[in-house]
Amino acid sequence: MIFDFRFWRYLANQQELIDNLSASTMRDFKKRAWMVGFFGLLLYVLQELWGMNTQHITSVYALGGKDSFAIARLVSLAGIIIWAVLYLSFHFFGIAFLLNKITGIVLSKLAVLQLYVVGILLIEKALLFLIFMMLGITTPVSLFSFGPLAATVFDHPFLVFFFNQLSIFTALIIALHVRFIRSFTDMNARTILLIVIAIHIVMALITATVGI
Repeated sequence: MIFDFRFWRYLANQQELIDNLSASTMRDFKKRAWMVGFFGLLLYVLQELWGMNTQHITSVYALGGKDSFAIARLVSLAGIIIWAVLYLSFHFFGIAFLLNKITGIVLSKLAVLQLYVVGILLIEKALLFLIFMMLGITTPVSLFSFGPLAATVFDHPFLVFFFNQLSIFTALIIALHVRFIRSFTDMNARTILLIVIAIHIVMALITATVGI
């Protein structure tokens, strides 16, 4: 049997998606994957054009006059596009490959899982961007994470950036990982949970280091 992949339909019906992947052949996945990728790239570009997280260097850009400012903004835009491609590719291909080596699940099924992971991450970023636009301000931490709470407790920025990677959306992604992987392997649920949490902790540590 063949079923048509629909991103929004299966976002809230993961069990139906798992059942279809187990018994049927999927089509139209690549088209939806490209659409999610395009949305992610567009989101990063809009954030850059709006000036999100670049306010601390805007004054430096402006020191050289209009021409230098324009060049600096173009270079910054090019940089954010490269970063968006790397970020989306890592979460889509990189994590899928890693989970394939750990669990033995075929890459085609893990690619579907990671597409939803990327989608959830982009939804979080889009909501945060919308809030910032409405308020006219930005913060270096996500309002949906433990970052703001960590900033009131810890003085070291590394700890703030680390806890900033742990949010309600992270919990949703972990739950999605465990449910999906458990459906295609004989691994114990607790083992899967520990593996997924370990991956997220390592990624949070790397992100916090880069943030420093």
